[in-house]
Amino acid sequence: MSSPTPQVSPDRPVLVVGAGISGLACARVLADAGVPVRVLDRGRRSGGRLSGRRVETSVGVHVADLGASYFTVSGQAGDGGFADTVADWQRRGLARPWTDTFAVADGTAGLGRTSTGPVRWSSPEGLRSLTDDLVAPPGRAPLDVVQGIDAESVSAGPGGPSVDGRGASAVVLAMPDPQAADLLPRMVATRLDVSARWNWRPCIAVYAAWSQRWWPDFHGAFVNDSDLLVFVADDGSRRGDGAPVLVAHTAPEVSSEHLDAPREVVEPVLAALGPMLSGEGTPAPEWARAHRWSLASPLRQHEQDSFGWDEESRVGVCGDAWGPRSRVQTAWESGTALGRELRERFAR
Repeated sequence: MSSPTPQVSPDRPVLVVGAGISGLACARVLADAGVPVRVLDRGRRSGGRLSGRRVETSVGVHVADLGASYFTVSGQAGDGGFADTVADWQRRGLARPWTDTFAVADGTAGLGRTSTGPVRWSSPEGLRSLTDDLVAPPGRAPLDVVQGIDAESVSAGPGGPSVDGRGASAVVLAMPDPQAADLLPRMVATRLDVSARWNWRPCIAVYAAWSQRWWPDFHGAFVNDSDLLVFVADDGSRRGDGAPVLVAHTAPEVSSEHLDAPREVVEPVLAALGPMLSGEGTPAPEWARAHRWSLASPLRQHEQDSFGWDEESRVGVCGDAWGPRSRVQTAWESGTALGRELRERFAR
């Protein structure tokens, strides 16, 4: 039997752990309803897997997206869903349609055929600007986000849940399942159907800049028949500023082998880009760097549920694994759905 729901207050807010798009979407629903909510995040800035880096290029400062490459939109505007949020972002210049066509690269055979699909969206200031907008949208109170908090455990007792001793009326874990399972008591993790044993695909993003663009026109390319790469993006095309920057994502097996030393993949990735994109050697870049994602995308989806909620412990989980497909829209919808569930419990 569950305990009575504790009264939510500034001293016992809803604690959301994780400031990616899912956690921030959840917190935004609650904050807009006047429900005390606080977001705890271990990073220096919000964004999660929508993070990027500001870098110097020959055309000036450029924001390179290192996590999600783009997002897509399904559904119709007018129902209060993700399409409405994207329409608002577009109206304010935060998001733009990028392309519906990617090249397909076959190993070292160069860019061959193309693949057409849904419109992929990007952001002129990088996808992290969209999470920044959830934190502090114009005309609405900013979220209470505390950075640099690396949560170690979630406790669930008769007095309500807590995060490392911080009391809460409810706790939301907006993070990959293995991380959530590591924080939770075993029985709570079992009831929520999250486990540290479920593997996620790792990825290393290699990003580099040149003095000028040397590759043929393309937006992005799916890479087939390669043990090294799975996707390459023309980041200047993605941003719309024409910066001579490429971002390449390595294949899961190579990523897993080099998570402790991601710089080791930079040289082989650069060597592969020239033959793949132009049929020639790769010119020397002005700089090249690597960023690792230990948990880049889930191998298992909670297809039937948009979030997890355990009434007994008053702990919820949300993220891009909660839905039919792992994508940015799934993460937003998962966090928003959990936020609306909690709003019904706590809003006055």
